[in-house]
Amino acid sequence: MSEFVGNTAGEIWKYLDKNGPISTSKLIKETKINEKDIQRGIGWLAQEGKINIAIINRAETISLL
Repeated sequence: MSEFVGNTAGEIWKYLDKNGPISTSKLIKETKINEKDIQRGIGWLAQEGKINIAIINRAETISLL
């Protein structure tokens, strides 16, 4: 499971690197990764200090640091 979450985190990081900040809901739609796995990947990246999470216009938005 840990390897899977790490791979998902990598996919999220690559998406953010290429496309910039995005809301969580849009990230789910555009990557077609299910919500639970997206949240796990976000948690992984947050724990490693790789992303910023902010609320913009009532939407959780993720960006790289």
